[in-house]
Amino acid sequence: MTRVIHTGDTHIGYQQYHSPERRQDFLDAFERVVADALDGDVDAVVHAGDLYHDRRPELPDLLGTLAALRRLDDAGIPFLAIVGNHESTRGGQWLDLFERLGLATRLGRDPHVVGDVAFYGLDHVPRSRRDELDYQFEPHDAERAVLVAHGLFTPFAHADWETETVLAESNVDFDAVLLGDNHVPDTAELDGTWVTYCGSTERASATERDPRGYNLVQFAPGEVDIRRRTLETRPFAFVEVDLAGDEGIERVRQRVREFDLEDAVVIVELRGEGETVTPAAVESFAVEEGALVARVNDKRDIADDAELAADVSFADPDDAVRERVREMGLSSAALDVDETVRASKVADSNVRDEVRERVESLLSDDPGAFVAAESEDDIESDDGVEAGESETVEDAEAPEDAAEADTEPTTETTAETTTESDSEAAAEPAASRDSSLGDFA
Repeated sequence: MTRVIHTGDTHIGYQQYHSPERRQDFLDAFERVVADALDGDVDAVVHAGDLYHDRRPELPDLLGTLAALRRLDDAGIPFLAIVGNHESTRGGQWLDLFERLGLATRLGRDPHVVGDVAFYGLDHVPRSRRDELDYQFEPHDAERAVLVAHGLFTPFAHADWETETVLAESNVDFDAVLLGDNHVPDTAELDGTWVTYCGSTERASATERDPRGYNLVQFAPGEVDIRRRTLETRPFAFVEVDLAGDEGIERVRQRVREFDLEDAVVIVELRGEGETVTPAAVESFAVEEGALVARVNDKRDIADDAELAADVSFADPDDAVRERVREMGLSSAALDVDETVRASKVADSNVRDEVRERVESLLSDDPGAFVAAESEDDIESDDGVEAGESETVEDAEAPEDAAEADTEPTTETTAETTTESDSEAAAEPAASRDSSLGDFA
């Protein structure tokens, strides 16, 4: 019997909300996974990509990772990993350095056997280059085989990579596919093969409301047992306020006081028909009440330009930018590039490569995507259609992550439906290494 921790999307180095404390939280979460491995009698820790949030992690993040990997190595627990889209680049990987130090194994075409299980790896590969993959692996003589991969795979929501194709074209029969990239955990069975996402170890988005964690996977004769384990992470307080017509800032403060805000990240969502509320005032009040950081999301309709100006200044300027972009009549290609540049889940150092890869893909696959659409102002003047009713320009904003399940299932595990991953932040993988299917891409 072989037992492994399946984790991924640790995003070490992410300074969420520009907070140094939040940056440390992502490293702390990874260290808790390592601590659980040391205490949990596991045979390996398997990481399904996006160890780091950026391909150029800073020194404290590297040192923290090295310290954690050394603890695993001292305990004789191998760290098996692949490269995700947030950390991939044309050159070498930090994972390669850790492997040279004897602290990690980068999974690829060749099997790495732990106990009675052979592990293989598939780095993230951009959609435009996946047709080149042949899914051919070196044979093994272990009792079980597992593929570790990073991407948006079927049968889960928003998938752009067919697990069925991978399984059908592979020369190895896999008992399980351990996935990273989607921050929402989920598990399914495809023709006798278990396919599972472990989810992220920290909240990389305010929409990731349920507890974070990882999978504990046990390979026993005749079965694959997948169980969810949760991690203790920094609390998030989600404060929803429905304002009546005569209610304003005092009602918001009253609702905020109902929550335990000590060292928490506070997300205040405003709805209803109430008075104008300045987000900065709410955020300052929450911090005074003990919150680490606070953010306000005003979901109410804006009645006039004055309210719009106040709201954009403090709440969500991206909403105003997206609205203006929709009015400009840009081509679908331009909208895609705009969203890539501004998307919060694209690592800053990855933006240039991602834009180039998308433009090259569109030029070869869909040249019509570069034809400009009519602006909403033009549509209104030509056809009498109100702005916002045009069907020629789509909203470029990607859907947000949904809450995930926190359960203790076996192989019949089910989880809530996912609605987003950071796979759209795809960057090209390394081109110089033979051990991974993604390397030539």
